[in-house]
Amino acid sequence: MVKKAFIFDLDGVIVDTAKFHFIAWQRLAASLEIKFTEHENEQLKGVSRVHSLQKILEWGNIEISPDVFQAKMDQKNEEYLDLIKSLDTSDIMPGVHDFLLNLKEQEQPIALGSASKNARPILKKLGILHLFEVIVDGTNVTEAKPDPEVFLHASRQLNFAVQESIVFEDSVAGVQAANAAGMISIGLGEKKILHEADEVFTHFTDMPKDYINTLLSKKK
Repeated sequence: MVKKAFIFDLDGVIVDTAKFHFIAWQRLAASLEIKFTEHENEQLKGVSRVHSLQKILEWGNIEISPDVFQAKMDQKNEEYLDLIKSLDTSDIMPGVHDFLLNLKEQEQPIALGSASKNARPILKKLGILHLFEVIVDGTNVTEAKPDPEVFLHASRQLNFAVQESIVFEDSVAGVQAANAAGMISIGLGEKKILHEADEVFTHFTDMPKDYINTLLSKKK
């Protein structure tokens, strides 16, 4: 049986937590009197909390002390965690659960590659934590996407070469990270935004029924 490493981003791919990140970052920016809209939020997708706050401060041309920086990061995370308390199985993105189950039926290895430091509690709330053999998140890596570190860690832990690894991403930075790693990149979202991906679908439900078999035979 042909096997490949299937690596998934979290936010915007498995679950729609992007709206919660947006609200939390917007509140933080407002506390610093910095304008923060959907346009700025788009640039933070797939980016770590530290680098996201650095970007916001750059946009506002503001400098803060290390202590205040840490306090603001903690503030954002607390607000985000409060917002996601309502998450349950109904918040899984369309078609994702069936796709993961199909991979399991075919005994394909599954990993998470996310900048989120809250990956495990979120997957637990969604009832799908047990489907992932490997979880690489913001607690395991130091470099933010588009650096490929998170995906390289995931493929290495699954014992697969990069050319045998497939990444599912919804952000430009994430797609670029997968490409930089030499992996097959599948974009979830708008084609005009994720045009650097090898293939793009709006949702998993838009994929052909035998798409897993197509991916197993696909080469970078």
